Formats: sequence, structure tokens, C-alpha cells
Amino acid sequence: MSKASYPLKLPSSVKAAAARLAKEDGVSLNQWIAVAIAQKIGVVETASDFLKRRAGSASPADMLPFLEKAKREAPPAGDEI
Repeated sequence: MSKASYPLKLPSSVKAAAARLAKEDGVSLNQWIAVAIAQKIGVVETASDFLKRRAGSASPADMLPFLEKAKREAPPAGDEI
């Protein structure tokens, strides 16, 4: 496995929490961060693949008939743009 360096700047509170969790897991901070990033990549790629399969050959225009049938009502209080 090849390795690459990347200077990572974290807020102090995030670094402290990550260091604490790494210590609890009995691994280095570097290893803990590498695993956390790998897990996040897996989650994002899995979700992306799932949504692509779920959408199939649908296009945004395919939603127009459903949107035309949708009720026209004001957003709830506090949810306005």
C-alpha cells in the first residue's frame, strides 16, 4: 500500500476528541483518523451507488407530473426562504 502525506488542520476540540477516542481504541491518532476517513468514503460511495441504482433511468423531468399534482401551500412558519 502506498502512502501519501497530507497536512491536516483540525479545530482543537475535534483533535482532542479524536485523540481521546484513538486512545480508547488503543491506536494512534493517525491510524484512527485514517480509519475514520475510510469509513466515511465507504458510506458516501455506498449511498451514491444505492441512489443511482434506485433512480435507474429516471430523469428530473420524470418528476414533473408528481410535482404538478402536489399541493400548493405555504411553508411552515420558520421554514421560509
